Amino acid sequence: MLYHLHEYADLFPLLNVFRYITFRAGGAIMTSLIIVLMFGPWFINCLKSWNEQGQPIREDGPQSHLKTKKNTPTMGGIMILGAMMFSVFLWTDLNNILIQLLLFVGFSFGAVGLLDDYVKVKSKNSNGITGKIRLISEFMFAFCVSVFIAFATYGKLDGSIYFPFLKDLVIPLGGFFIIFSSLVIVGSANSVNLTDGLDGLAIVPVMIVACCLGLISYLAGNFIFAQYLQLIFVPGAGEISVFAGALVGAGLGFLWYNAPPAQIFMGDTGSLSLGAILGSMAVIIHHEIVLAIVGGLFVIETLSVFIQVISFKLTGKRVFAMAPIHHHFEKKGWSEATIVIRFWIISIVLAFIGLASLKIR
Repeated sequence: MLYHLHEYADLFPLLNVFRYITFRAGGAIMTSLIIVLMFGPWFINCLKSWNEQGQPIREDGPQSHLKTKKNTPTMGGIMILGAMMFSVFLWTDLNNILIQLLLFVGFSFGAVGLLDDYVKVKSKNSNGITGKIRLISEFMFAFCVSVFIAFATYGKLDGSIYFPFLKDLVIPLGGFFIIFSSLVIVGSANSVNLTDGLDGLAIVPVMIVACCLGLISYLAGNFIFAQYLQLIFVPGAGEISVFAGALVGAGLGFLWYNAPPAQIFMGDTGSLSLGAILGSMAVIIHHEIVLAIVGGLFVIETLSVFIQVISFKLTGKRVFAMAPIHHHFEKKGWSEATIVIRFWIISIVLAFIGLASLKIR
């Protein structure tokens, strides 16, 4: 909406600032941040009045959670998505098909997560909709998005995987790119979902990854920068950085209420949608491998679950005291704040490593 104000710059030269992505990204951050901070208390009170018992807590999880996290409302993802989407509508070029795709991803995966959260709350059980239904829904939406990314955004099927740090290593996938990108999007969504187990644990790494992908999108969408850094030039990708800004602003506002002790949880509504958005961003700019690096914390959390399940099925023994791995450290006696802050540090270090791939090729 505001993007089009630059068309009147001949009459009012100051309006030319709305042409610049950096200005609008900053505006998107502040807009979504202010919205969450303003309406956060009201939204939390609405959730509490609707359901006083809050999110059902896993009985097989850390016993401390049954006390410390009891009666905490969930579905905070509605607050994140609402502020983020409003900011996106306000500051981005809505004619950009990449923005349209990301909006679709946010709404669709958010709807799946919302249904899952609703079933949990109404049934007063930590088990939501069946895993089969959830995965089928996620892959259906991810497949649709992948088809559009592969054909509509490039004009042809660009089915290749590009590796960071190695400029000449490219693996062409052809039509399998659609399957690969669908796996990236769904995997990213569920990795964030698995990480969201402690107060503030998931939202900060999500913002860190969004910042990294936003920066790379800005560079990949600029022909001169992309050529200099030997990135794949993606026309229109710079607009994604404005979307990333809206996500970061909403995430900062949410962290205000999600910081230990949390007043609200993002729930599957937030974790699935935010993870899917990050995965889609990475696929659009051909940085799927970089996503695995900067989002390495999500990968570690997911791998810990796989290792635990496989080990128990094959040997009857568990590798970790509990999975995902953040619960393992809880069982080992680490305080929640210690785990969260140390995992944030890991996420920051991985982000620097991932960004280093922009120059080291």
